[in-house]
Amino acid sequence: MGSDQLDEGQAQIISRGEFLIERHIASAMGTAHWHDHVEVNLLLEGEMTYLFNGRQERVEAGRLVLFWAAIPHQTVAVTPNAVLVCIYLPLVDFLALPIDRQARQSIMQGRFLTEMRLQPANVILAPQWAEEWQRGDTSRRQLVLDEVKLRVRRLVLDAASWQNPAAATSLTTPANPAVRRAEVLTSLINAHYDAASLSIPALAKLAGMHASTANKVFRDVLGLSVNDYLTRYRLARAMQRLTETDEPIVQIAYDCGFGSTSRFYDLFKRRTGTTPRLFRSSARKL
Repeated sequence: MGSDQLDEGQAQIISRGEFLIERHIASAMGTAHWHDHVEVNLLLEGEMTYLFNGRQERVEAGRLVLFWAAIPHQTVAVTPNAVLVCIYLPLVDFLALPIDRQARQSIMQGRFLTEMRLQPANVILAPQWAEEWQRGDTSRRQLVLDEVKLRVRRLVLDAASWQNPAAATSLTTPANPAVRRAEVLTSLINAHYDAASLSIPALAKLAGMHASTANKVFRDVLGLSVNDYLTRYRLARAMQRLTETDEPIVQIAYDCGFGSTSRFYDLFKRRTGTTPRLFRSSARKL
């Protein structure tokens, strides 16, 4: 969903990376946007189409969808008056879930996960969660968060089981030290991505681990190297600013941690197939 569909309080919650669940009338977004959550959506009626990771993804009513929202995304077509429930699960909470490692890695690498089977309970539970989150006390909100985490586990498990029946037994537990270390590293990258001097040894030192351990943790948990995650994160932040602001591209490049404009242009084109300038102009035409 777009930031223009959030009230000021909700937008601040999202910007701080906190959990949120809300309900609104879906509409096409003027620009792509980005936030560091795993997002779960349920369309209660109609259908819509996302532009996500360079592909169009069709969303049907009644089916949960899940994706890593750090990848810029945008709704480009929506049935009029379609009601949408959006759940924003912080990345740290998602990483701590006991789910199939390969499924988690595919999500972090840009998979748009759609529920295989229609679950009639979705259209009852999701609006109830949104209502209780808005009006409930601390205990009620914790219950909503716990129920959402269980639902996400089921969604990922069902998707993994369709591809690999043995996936149900290959789970990562919340106590896994690799997951905890990945949480620390992603938090550090999120906080320091704008420093051009940021390196694997520097991150590892801040996290209190060896550089080789940091890379192994990332590959085991996320399926990415530390550098790849850092580059994706920087590019995601740059894409967000290209679509939301009129700031000079040179300023965006340096503010997002790229040491030179030539490196920024090279990485941007390699990842997206276009230049930052063309990306900005095409995003604003959608």
